[in-house]
Amino acid sequence: MTQVLEIDRLTKGFSLHHLEKDIPAFEDISFRVAAGEFVLLKGANGAGKSTLLRTLYRSYLPLSGEIRFHSSHGLIDLARAADVDVAHLRRTEIGFVTQFLTARPRVSAEAIVAEPLRLAGWEQEAALEAARKALETFGVKPDLWAAYPTTFSGGEQQKVNLARALILPQKLLMLDEPTASLDANARGALVARLQELKDQGTAMIGVFHHPDDVMHLIDRVVDLTPDAAPEEERDDVAL
Repeated sequence: MTQVLEIDRLTKGFSLHHLEKDIPAFEDISFRVAAGEFVLLKGANGAGKSTLLRTLYRSYLPLSGEIRFHSSHGLIDLARAADVDVAHLRRTEIGFVTQFLTARPRVSAEAIVAEPLRLAGWEQEAALEAARKALETFGVKPDLWAAYPTTFSGGEQQKVNLARALILPQKLLMLDEPTASLDANARGALVARLQELKDQGTAMIGVFHHPDDVMHLIDRVVDLTPDAAPEEERDDVAL
């Protein structure tokens, strides 16, 4: 299998200077993710699942360890890469889906969703047409497509967020509780899109509020519970 990401002995913690205290997040985590693989992160609240995703995405810097990403430009250690290189990879090869949408004022839902396609070189009308189709797939009503998501409910904002994040296939995709505020129909649309991306070779790492929704997609589980086995095969794991 073609490796996409290799995590070796990754450790992250936070320093609370006003308390003169260090808070560990996770320690000595190692696993691999290949093209078309889906890895689920599990563990109790506070085990560091979301922090691990944000560290892999390089929103946080690790204290130690390596995050080797096989980009189209060659092997790069995301733990030590320059910010400009990380920003480029986020635009072109690494996606991140969260349950929160940071909506920009006076920008329509369809324009927000179309933006990744426009940045990839699509013509404006073709990008907008694809964006409308994605919004429809996730259950956003047509009369909201030209509206501003800043006025939407949390669930509707999340649908816009998913449509944008998943409209353009990436080499590596990280998912942080993407189903938390979705109804059953939108969760079904999300799972169907993840299946498409998996079939196209996207490597995925996810934390899920409803893991049963993606049970059939999971290849392996990484348990962040202290003293747990670092990796387990999907068939042997009770979620």
